[in-house]
Amino acid sequence: MALVASARDDDTKKPATLDRLTALLKTDLDRVNTLILERMQSPVALIPQLAGHIIAAGGKRLRPMLTLATARMCGYRGDRHLALAAAVEFIHTATLLHDDVVDDSDLRRGLATANAVWGNKASVLVGDFLFSRAFQLMVEDGSLKVLGILSEASAIIAEGEVLQLVTSNDTETTEDAYLAVIQAKTAQLFAAASRIGAVLADRPAPEEEALTAYGRNLGIAFQLVDDMLDYSAREVELGKTVGDDFREGKITLPVVLAWRQAGETERAFWRRTLEELDQQEGDLAHAIELMNRHGTLGATLDRARHYGEAARRNLVLFRDGPERRALDEVVDFCLARGY
Repeated sequence: MALVASARDDDTKKPATLDRLTALLKTDLDRVNTLILERMQSPVALIPQLAGHIIAAGGKRLRPMLTLATARMCGYRGDRHLALAAAVEFIHTATLLHDDVVDDSDLRRGLATANAVWGNKASVLVGDFLFSRAFQLMVEDGSLKVLGILSEASAIIAEGEVLQLVTSNDTETTEDAYLAVIQAKTAQLFAAASRIGAVLADRPAPEEEALTAYGRNLGIAFQLVDDMLDYSAREVELGKTVGDDFREGKITLPVVLAWRQAGETERAFWRRTLEELDQQEGDLAHAIELMNRHGTLGATLDRARHYGEAARRNLVLFRDGPERRALDEVVDFCLARGY
């Protein structure tokens, strides 16, 4: 399998970006961004100030773009996808605010996190505000099916975060348990965002299921690459602190695979650093060296490619066109982050 396989041979030599997707969706995305800015306003000045900090911190708007692109690919021609894309982004942003508090993170996309600037209490409460705004947008849409999809996704994301908390510092965590965490905390929103496009266009069940699977597989691939990158020593490029997962004792797939191949001396190292959080200078470098020795970073990327190719196959059901080609390129973009 090619490192980052593409459905178009002539594109394999080009850098994988979201340029085609963002260009295709520019008008819709501009309207979504305007709506996001409008709906994060509040007479309580701290709310738009803090929300604006994280929303303006960059980000690719990938999840709302999935809603916009799948709706267009499915032939939807109304405006409902705009508010629902904004709702998806609010859910995502709320989870980021809460995650940064739980993880005690200081940096996101190269900028200070909201909790580092305004404190944990403000970040949690503004995250709650954004969740509420998302649900207002869903209610205004008026579809019980859409409300059910996004409310279920919100609940499953929260379950995933709690499950990750439970498995943190547990070096006996299995690969299946790890996958259960990332399917819930990351892939569920990708799946819901993609599924909405088919629902809005009233497409048949097989198409709705295909887009749900596309989003889920894409989200798993995305998170696998993200977890691998935490040990890649590319801090400046990533815009986040490399080794955060290690310092927090998070059990991600590179650790699971390294533990599986470790002898007793190495397992003692993982217990000390991840279970007991007794970390010393040079421990992160040693962890990366062990992962390179056992090939666990490459193995994590191999699994990401597996899920990426599955996501690509989920698009086969749809007629070829600019939206489908752009969604195919999203797979390339997610995988290329690992190189």
